[in-house]
Amino acid sequence: MACFQEICVSISSDKNLGQVLLHCLYDSDPPTLLETSRLLLTCLSQTEVASVWVERILEYPAIYESICFIMSSSTNVDLLVKVGEIVDKLFDLDEKLMLEWIRNGAVQPLDQSQEDSKEQPVFKIVPCVLEAAKQVRSENPEGLDVYMHILQLLTTVDDGIQAIVQCPNTGKDTWNLLFDLACHEFCQSDDPPIILQEQKTVLASVFSVLSSIYASQAEQEYIKMEKGKQQCAAEVSPSTAWMSQKLPLIDSLIRVLQNMEHCQKKPENSVDSNTEETKKSDLTPEDFHLKILKDISCEFLSNLFQILTKETVAQGLKEGHLSKQKCSCVFQNLLPFYSPAVEDFLKILREVDKTLADDLEESFPSLKVQT
Repeated sequence: MACFQEICVSISSDKNLGQVLLHCLYDSDPPTLLETSRLLLTCLSQTEVASVWVERILEYPAIYESICFIMSSSTNVDLLVKVGEIVDKLFDLDEKLMLEWIRNGAVQPLDQSQEDSKEQPVFKIVPCVLEAAKQVRSENPEGLDVYMHILQLLTTVDDGIQAIVQCPNTGKDTWNLLFDLACHEFCQSDDPPIILQEQKTVLASVFSVLSSIYASQAEQEYIKMEKGKQQCAAEVSPSTAWMSQKLPLIDSLIRVLQNMEHCQKKPENSVDSNTEETKKSDLTPEDFHLKILKDISCEFLSNLFQILTKETVAQGLKEGHLSKQKCSCVFQNLLPFYSPAVEDFLKILREVDKTLADDLEESFPSLKVQT
């Protein structure tokens, strides 16, 4: 019934009914929680009343705890997907609410005793989102997409990035899950290139979050280096461990760009391919999402290329993560916007394989002029 605008407005205008609906989120019965979540998501999807529900949810801090509890403990995939869609919608609608939920689990109340804290765990949004993502991963690709987008929304604010990277375990868990998705699940070498159309939104979120984690860790290490701080030999920086995985990640990013080129190729025998109508139809929503994925992939790839060493490049060539074809794909996509990253890589490559570096330089005359 709430799918009809008039009925939805009527339900939303009734404050008492709204309170009853939100209180249903405290229920422990999965069917009740599922139907309540469906109704709440329907109301949040109506532009006319969405803000009303956001304000009500802000008035009830316990809703945060209920939703976190569901995400962290439920094994009901349908419920997890629907709750994820609610969180995704709320974060997209209201940054203030997102910031409040990020900070809710950051600090334990001063008046809460140690004994009470054991009975009432403090939920943190990122670990709860990760747990839910792991639960839906194999059974519901759309649900996984939703939870990856939640993580991406979190990285749009500094507090969200800090919520991911500040705790070493949370940062490592986030990186490991997303790295596994990017390198071992999505857009694999034996997948048809067209599969990128199905995975473009989730890959955009995955690469965006990985890129944000990498950038944040790189900044923190730079600050430490500037201050002259040194860690004990027993302490290994999380980003150092993560960046040992950079070659497979680079390989995955290149494969995405290669598959993207295939997806964007037009049929050679298309009729009236140059007509005004055809040109207008080129800008489809599909192309829009591919462009977002391309922009994110290129930026992340340029950052990773800037940290490659002579030893890493040699290892990449030996293991097949780098080749003439793959490097050509990278140069084709990174130039001219990321010229410095390409030029730095070419200098290192020349020390490892001068013939390959010369061949690439011949293929991209603009590089020859600059170097």
